[in-house]
Amino acid sequence: MAGEFPKHPFLLTPEETAEALGTNLDKGLTSAQVKELQAKYPTNELDVGGSIAWYTIFIRQLANAMILVLFFAMALSFGVGDYIEGGVLAAVIILNVSIGFYQEYGAEKKMDALRALSSPSANVLRDGKTQVIPNAEVVPGDIIALKMGDTVPADMRMFEAMNLQCDESSLTGEAMPIEKITNTEIYVEGGEKLAREEGEVGIGDRINIAYATTVVQKGRGRGIVIATGMQTEVGKIAASTSKKRRKPGRSMNWKKYGKAAPVKGAFRRTYDFLGKFLGLTEGTPLQIKLAKLAYLLFFCAIILAMIVFSVNKWPNPLPSELVIYAISTGIAIIPESLVAVLTISMVVATTVMRKANVVVRDLSALEALGGVTNICSDKTGTLTQGAMIVKKVWTPPKSIYTVRDSMKPADPTAGHVTVSSADAQVKEEEKRDYDEERTTQAIKFDGVPDQKLNPKPQSSPEAKAELTPDLRMFLLSAALCNLSTVRYDEQEEVWKTTGEPTEIALQVFAHRFELGKKKVEATGWKQTAEFPFDSSIKRMSVIYDAPENNDIGLSTENSHVFTKGAVERIIDLCTHVGSIDEPMTEEYKEQILKQMTDFASQGQRVLAIAYRPWNGRYVAGKNDGVDPSLGKNDEAQRSAVEKDLILLGLAGIYDPPRRETTPAIFDCSQAGIKVHMLTGDHPETAKAIAKEVGIIPRDLGVLPAGVAQSAVMKATDFDKLSDAEIDALPELPLVIARCAPETKSRMVEALRRRDAFMAMTGDGVNDAPSLSRADVGIAMGSGSDVAKSASKIVLTDDKFNSIVAAIREGRRMFANIQKFVLHLLSSNVGEVILLICGLAFFDESGISVFPIAPLEILWINMVTSSFPAFGLGREAASAEVMRKPPHDKRRGVFTNQIIVDMIVYGILMGATTLSTFIIVVFGKYGGQLGRDCNKHYSEGCIPVFRARAAVFAELTWMILLTAWEIKDLRRSMFRLNPDSTSKFPFFKDVYNNKFLFWAVVIGGVSVFPTVYIPGLNRNVFKHTDISWEWGVVFGMTILYVFGIEVWKWIKRTFNILDDHKVVKGTWSQGEEGPKQRFGKSMSFSSLKSWASRSKAQSNGGLTPSATQPRSTSQAPVNRAPQTSAV
Repeated sequence: MAGEFPKHPFLLTPEETAEALGTNLDKGLTSAQVKELQAKYPTNELDVGGSIAWYTIFIRQLANAMILVLFFAMALSFGVGDYIEGGVLAAVIILNVSIGFYQEYGAEKKMDALRALSSPSANVLRDGKTQVIPNAEVVPGDIIALKMGDTVPADMRMFEAMNLQCDESSLTGEAMPIEKITNTEIYVEGGEKLAREEGEVGIGDRINIAYATTVVQKGRGRGIVIATGMQTEVGKIAASTSKKRRKPGRSMNWKKYGKAAPVKGAFRRTYDFLGKFLGLTEGTPLQIKLAKLAYLLFFCAIILAMIVFSVNKWPNPLPSELVIYAISTGIAIIPESLVAVLTISMVVATTVMRKANVVVRDLSALEALGGVTNICSDKTGTLTQGAMIVKKVWTPPKSIYTVRDSMKPADPTAGHVTVSSADAQVKEEEKRDYDEERTTQAIKFDGVPDQKLNPKPQSSPEAKAELTPDLRMFLLSAALCNLSTVRYDEQEEVWKTTGEPTEIALQVFAHRFELGKKKVEATGWKQTAEFPFDSSIKRMSVIYDAPENNDIGLSTENSHVFTKGAVERIIDLCTHVGSIDEPMTEEYKEQILKQMTDFASQGQRVLAIAYRPWNGRYVAGKNDGVDPSLGKNDEAQRSAVEKDLILLGLAGIYDPPRRETTPAIFDCSQAGIKVHMLTGDHPETAKAIAKEVGIIPRDLGVLPAGVAQSAVMKATDFDKLSDAEIDALPELPLVIARCAPETKSRMVEALRRRDAFMAMTGDGVNDAPSLSRADVGIAMGSGSDVAKSASKIVLTDDKFNSIVAAIREGRRMFANIQKFVLHLLSSNVGEVILLICGLAFFDESGISVFPIAPLEILWINMVTSSFPAFGLGREAASAEVMRKPPHDKRRGVFTNQIIVDMIVYGILMGATTLSTFIIVVFGKYGGQLGRDCNKHYSEGCIPVFRARAAVFAELTWMILLTAWEIKDLRRSMFRLNPDSTSKFPFFKDVYNNKFLFWAVVIGGVSVFPTVYIPGLNRNVFKHTDISWEWGVVFGMTILYVFGIEVWKWIKRTFNILDDHKVVKGTWSQGEEGPKQRFGKSMSFSSLKSWASRSKAQSNGGLTPSATQPRSTSQAPVNRAPQTSAV
């Protein structure tokens, strides 16, 4: 906050505020003052992080765990003079670093483009003159003039407000625009007490303050700038998202924590630094797992090297060929291409997602999506469209008009309007599920159901609405008592609107019957007076003179008053109801209030529309109902006008959910993901919308009592709970209303304590803290810059179903990562088995002979294995990918099935290749191993070189065929598609993934040039051409495939190492949508099987159990199927 204020400016008068800032309300700051203040304060800009420097991205790539291991191997290779191998390793490092740097740098550039918004300007008063300047040049003490459509440049204490309303939904979450005042009459919420201290009132209730980045929806005003840049309320939120919080136990304050604190704190800080640098403590589960794997393999490589030296009795000095053998063994256990394959696969996925309106800012987020167990979503603009629409209209005595099939709030041609009787809209009793009631808790024996004993008459179907006199009068009042505009843009072929959302909704409804304000005024209706909306009395009125021969038949001799406002305020001013002028009685008021409650329970904001004929032509100061001797008295004029009204009807206005939201929530439920709604809206509105989109059941009685009680909570109730009390809840709330930023952050931490892996979606500034703290932050493209900077993923189309598509892609990517990790590591296991067993083969000089040469290993690991691994990364999603629970973040990629398969495949590979080496060398050539065959070719090395060629060819083919085998971890390679009717669908199945198909085919053919090209074979790969050995290669390859097929058959037959589907409960969130392929926003190649949804149960099931408290005594091993408490 700028200046020295005795107390917060919202508690000060404008004059006191101006005095504290040294400014003048009539002339503004002087030029000299502006220069002084510009030197004193930073520019009026938000520091939201901006771009990450290129060198930071580059260093991040070099600090990758696998790269550090490869650096060590490269240095050792150069150290012993093996420049070919060292050069190849250097190329591998450069390739991996380049790919990672290029993609991450490109992603940052993409976000720069999203952040590049046009710089707004401010209308400022300086030296007594009005001038327009960029927002960045605004300083504290400036006098700013605001008008409709302006973005507020800084926090301002308003001293002039003419019908001024600001949209603060991005800051406070309040869906409705806030009307600003100029006095200090700020009341403590829920009482009549005036606020005296800053802490008594939240920022949303300080209605004499206009906040930076909010937008003026209506009216005009002037104010004094009290805070700029990061000192504004939105700046404080932005700062909180990037504020570093030290972990507990890291303090070195010995006075506060004891004498041991400096030692413990220093040790833990050092551990944190090294862990972060090595990637062992920070990152996504997969990144941490791969970092641990890299260092585990590094230590394994050291152990293997020691084994190599020990078998050869530690000669002194160590021969270079022995060192090279040790390096070869180390290289064999390290999957050199893993980082490149992982990065490129993610790049491909992000490219596809970018075309589908999903921008991935951080590659790690793509993998993390596959493990999401909970989604915490904002309502306005995320689950809903963020725009108001008239849903229902009631006109006396019992007519209800309903807008149907309209999801475009600005388009009056979308959907249609039906009419029915209010009596027919009485809700029918929900059909009882007698099977569900027959539980061990409450067994009921029913006779003949009441529905059959006392059948209710079927209500008549709704009819198409027609323009009746009652409706015409209602529309006339709604259109004229309105400041918004609705028009059709011929060039862009879209409907465009201006004004406050509620008034836009009413104006659009009037346009449905061609009674928009512009058209009505064109017939001769002339406005003579206006009484703007006043938040204290919650109503607005206008006075019009009617033209001759008007359609509705109103008198042209009298003026006509049209009023709208809060129902409770309007009906107290009404003496009659409807065009028949039926008297307003207490019974009628109760009926009206009951109808209002019915609309409100459906998530609608309800307004009353009324009118009255004025006695004669209204003329201010003459015929305005006020005694002329009293002079001009606005309050008296308004009181005289707004009385003896005739109620014309009620309008139910709501923010419609997106059409795709409910099916998307259903898909989340089927995938074991629970959706929570955290919103700033009123509890009843939040509850109604949550029921409509399926976040909570329409009948909370289907849930257990404890769960139903906490399913919907107000933020104030949630915030009052301690962490222990929150953890004791059987389920965390599915809906939290009136959320503050701190509430959302507490929800994220509560989920984390329950071992959940959550995604937070949002678009407003108030979402930024929770976006940054969540495991995966997902911002909307139309949202604030602060929210985007705090997130890892940005949805450019703002659709909730795009989140589901992104999660599906994340799961597909994770499953494919498992496949190519298995592919790469199983070959490493086979190579290590081959090399370690090969230590038993000594040449004439007593040195162990390579069964396979170092560059053969590098060729296989980097070339032969890499491209099939890339192909596995492009595999389409399984039909069951969204029917399985989220993967366990503790186990990550390395599930029991992956580990066991890796060992089995590796043993098969190692055993068959070792057998081939033995058959060639000992079966044909009597065990002749020559001398120095690890260094160069000679006549005595022919058996070893021929054996190496056979092993090289065989190992290459086995690795390539393994890629086809693990397209499905359990089904036979010869029948991958269970739905295929072909007798032998092998070729069709493997050709589905064309990249993988040609990678295997071309890789298999590439064996021949590497074996037969002179010079390349003997000098580089240390093998030579072969002939009869091909028979051994073919035979062992067939034996290897047979072994894998037998292992898969065992897994299927005995149901071991199986994945589990989501177990359904008694109710599922959401509702299944139509079975069809999604459009552009869902056009991932992996979504072709989207249509294979299973039908929802009649009552559904809250299947995910991640938000239930987990017993500390139960250590998670595998994700076994669990039935939720709900």
